[in-house]
Amino acid sequence: MPTRIAITHPGRDASARWVAALSAHLPHAEVFASRDGDGPLADYAVGWQPPDGFFARQTRLRAFFSAAAGVDHLLDHPGLPAALPLIRLEDAGMGAQMAHYCLLEVLRLQRRSDEFETQQRTATWRPLRVEPPSAWPIGIVGLGVLGTQVATTIAAAGFPVRGYSQRPRQVEGIACFDASHGLRDFLSGCRVAILLLPLTPASADLLDAGRLSWLPQGAWLINVARGGLLVEQALLDAIDRGHLAGATLDVFRDEPLRATHPFWAHPKIRITPHVSAVTQVEESAAQVADKLRLLEQGSTVSGTVDRRRGY
Repeated sequence: MPTRIAITHPGRDASARWVAALSAHLPHAEVFASRDGDGPLADYAVGWQPPDGFFARQTRLRAFFSAAAGVDHLLDHPGLPAALPLIRLEDAGMGAQMAHYCLLEVLRLQRRSDEFETQQRTATWRPLRVEPPSAWPIGIVGLGVLGTQVATTIAAAGFPVRGYSQRPRQVEGIACFDASHGLRDFLSGCRVAILLLPLTPASADLLDAGRLSWLPQGAWLINVARGGLLVEQALLDAIDRGHLAGATLDVFRDEPLRATHPFWAHPKIRITPHVSAVTQVEESAAQVADKLRLLEQGSTVSGTVDRRRGY
């Protein structure tokens, strides 16, 4: 009997692309779309935000592959079997996208692009002094696979970069901080802070009013990780009282962001609709296929989630 792989994804087009890509990489497997867990019992599943009844129907799974780097949508799932291995994507083309997104935002700030655009709307010809990259220390909160790529990309553009992780890390060209130094000392040296942490019970609401106050006067916040890392009202308050210059937000607690949310109309907040790093199905399917072959051989694979840590 061929290995059976169920694809569960809220987007029909994405689901069809996953079926086609995995079928090409694993021609001897039976790959099928199963949004609600219907169809034959599968050996493995790949997906994003499976419905509540998915695991109750798919009772023979040996592992579940997240169709993204984040797994908080799975760890919070009410029907997730306690012993089912969860495997997350590792980069798969997302690192370069996220690095480019963050570098673009940093360059917009350093080159004062928003101010020049404002001047254009009023036909104002007034050169503004642009400080060199060396005057813009950038902080990366989270030095995982994606965070490290973002850090090294921004450093290569000439910006001084510091990175924070719970455990000690060494990344060439990056000033590395960890829990032994303390988050306060780290944030106090960031003119721009970029959130790249996974959302876990330990990191939820990490950037609250107190920790936002640890950033220097006039700092800018970029969140490309998860909306739950940030206390939204605390951010609004920090900007409105002038402590923070503003924020670039790609992720939110509730998505899509409701039309009445105050973020939309705030003049010092830039919004994008969770597009800083979009899953590349072809590259991701190749990674899943490689890991699935290893599992079938009885080997361990990287990217296996430690549920105690939440990633």
